[in-house]
Amino acid sequence: MIIKQNRGRQWLEWRQRVLIVMQVIGAGGCVWLFLALFSGEMGLMRYLSMRDHAKNLEQELSALRRGNAALQRDITRLQHDPAKIEQLAREQLGYVRKGETVYQLAPDPAKNQELFSKP
Repeated sequence: MIIKQNRGRQWLEWRQRVLIVMQVIGAGGCVWLFLALFSGEMGLMRYLSMRDHAKNLEQELSALRRGNAALQRDITRLQHDPAKIEQLAREQLGYVRKGETVYQLAPDPAKNQELFSKP
């Protein structure tokens, strides 16, 4: 059987002071962690804004991929579809087939005067 010696009142007071100091340090550390969570360079607000930015970038990337796929389809059509080539030549270059008659409509000068005279 082991008998422990009574350490006395000073030991209890010293131990109590150490516990209080440790509690204060622990509470201060918790407050510091809480503040660091919501502010600072890598805080919660920064994380939320970065998450929103990443979501926007992913949406932009998917839109660009859809646009890229549409352009690839257009390239394939231009390489293999003579009807598409003819359509573009007619629309953009003004080409016509032999025997076709082209009618060009001139703007009405009286209508242009009305547009410029109205305030």
